[in-house]
Parts: sequence; C-alpha cells; structure tokens
Amino acid sequence: MDSAHRSAPLSLSRWLFVVAAMVVAIVVVGGITRLTESGVSITEWNVVSGTLPPLTEAAWAAEFDKYRQTPQYILVNGPAGMTLATYKFIFFWEWVHRLLARTIGMVFALPLAWFWAKGRIPEGYKPRLLALLALGALQGAVGWWMVKSGIVHDVKVSHFRLATHLLVALTTLAGLVWTALDLRALSRGEPRARLTGFAALALAMMGLQLLWGALTAGLRAGVTAGAGWFNWDAWPLMQGSFVPAGIDWAKGALHAMLSDPFLVPFIHRWWAWAVVAVLVVLARRVRKTDRAASIAIHSTFGTQVLLGIATVWSAVAIPLAVLHQLTGALLLVATTWGAHALGRQAARKA
Repeated sequence: MDSAHRSAPLSLSRWLFVVAAMVVAIVVVGGITRLTESGVSITEWNVVSGTLPPLTEAAWAAEFDKYRQTPQYILVNGPAGMTLATYKFIFFWEWVHRLLARTIGMVFALPLAWFWAKGRIPEGYKPRLLALLALGALQGAVGWWMVKSGIVHDVKVSHFRLATHLLVALTTLAGLVWTALDLRALSRGEPRARLTGFAALALAMMGLQLLWGALTAGLRAGVTAGAGWFNWDAWPLMQGSFVPAGIDWAKGALHAMLSDPFLVPFIHRWWAWAVVAVLVVLARRVRKTDRAASIAIHSTFGTQVLLGIATVWSAVAIPLAVLHQLTGALLLVATTWGAHALGRQAARKA
C-alpha cells in the first residue's frame, strides 16, 4: 500500500480515537450526573433550543417550576428545602452531559460525511461506521427514555434504563476502539483482526461486570454496611457477613439477581475476580506481540479493583465513585485493545 492509500485509514483511525476519548468523557460526566442526582433536573428534550442554558432569572424560574412537578422534588428535594441556587448546580451537570452528547454527535457525523463524500472510507467500513452512528443515535433516545422514568414514575430513574443507557455507551466505545485499531492496522498493510473465542469470552464477562455495576449504581446499592468515611467493615464483608442478610428471593432468583439491593452488589464485587482471572490470561497471551496492551490491561484492572474497594469503604464518596466509573471505561478500552491484539495474531496465522 502506497503512502496516499495509507493516509486515509490512518486519518480515520485518529478521528475515531478522538471520538472514543469523548465517549469516555461523557461516561465520566454521566457518572457525576448520577451521583449528584442531576439526571432529571431538565424535564424536556429540546435538541436545538436546549443547547443553551436559561439566560435570564425568569427562564431559570420557569425551568425550576417544571422540575418542581417531578417526584424527585416533591418527595425528596422539596421537603429538604432545595433553593434555586441548588437547582442550578444539578441543572449544570445534566446540561453539560447533554451538550457533550450533542458535540459527540457532530464530531462523529460531520467528519463521517466528509470522508464519505471524498471517497476516503476503505472498502467494507461504511456499514460499520453507519452502525456506530446508529448506536450514537440510539444512545440519545435511550438517554431520554431513562430520564422520563425519573420524571414521571419515581424519585430516581429506572435502574434497568440506566444500565441500558450506560451499556449502549460502552458498546459504542468498544466498537469505536476496535474499528480504529482495524483502520490503523490497515494503514500498515495488516489484515483486520478476528474476534477469537477467548477474546469474546473476556469481553462477555466484562460486559456482565459492567451490567451489574450499572445495576448497582441505579439501585443506589453501593453501600450496604452503613455510612461513614472509610467504613472498613463494608468490604470484604457485607453487613458483617460474606453473604448479606436480607436478600429477597420472593419474586424468584432472576428478579433478585437484577433488582435486589443486597444481591446485585454482592454479584458485582465477586464476579469481578472471575473477570480479573480472565484478563490476566488475556494480558499474558498478548504480551509478546503487543506489550503495551498487556500493560494497559494489568494497570487498569488493578486500579479498578482498588478503586471499587475504596469507593465502598468511603460510602460512595463522589470523587472515588467517579474515578471508579472512569477506570471502568478505560478497562473496557484496554480489554478491547487486548482482544484486538489477540485477533491480529489469529489473522496473521490464518
């Protein structure tokens, strides 16, 4: 492949890595939005007019009046004496979250249209890029579907909808990274990576861990041993025992596994070790051919485990919880990188 043909996939790869970095950023902002209970502060979805925040006191008062109709205000923040100043704080995080989502959409869609018009998209990549664009659009729809559950039905959003929202974002992130790595390999004259059976297993196990992490967050179930700064009894035990008391099996095992505030975090904290075992093997398998990927996997899962424990000990202190969510996204990136490295090995042998 000559230099002219190499430049197009390399440019596409760099663009997708930028978009992936922005997705990591919005996952972090989404975590802050959840932890500060800001998600239902904006009660409407206005794609164009919602780009700007309220600019006058009258506009702020109107937004606050809409928020006052939500169950969250009526049952929680209203009795607690929420002021307009406090409302502006939670509004800010939800507005930043939505603005960043719009920005990501433009940063993906506009360059895609330009690359397409210029004929710079390599053969076979158009369907994949369109699929990633569709995932981004789906994420916006799922986000509003999630918020509506907190505006109409409850003081918080549905934990199932929150999990769906996060997992669509992380699926998009993995797709962006894999495609960017494929395009970078193409610029070097290498074949596309193949998803091997072991890599699929690692990604599936990671996906389950992310699912239970999202459910734990949505249920506000990260703390089951009481509040307090660095409560050392909150891990490895839960309420003083390995298996916490109070698990409700009345609606069946599946319901308990997905909705019980004791069983869900129990699964999340111990399934993590099964994921770690698989990631150790993945990192070792790619160490000779892609040492950087191996180091990234080891570094991120080690950091993530420590942050998870510290988050529980701290009764979910917001800075630690946000770092935990950030590192979770970076761990997915590292795992995708390792899976791709393993797939490149398989492609070379084929």
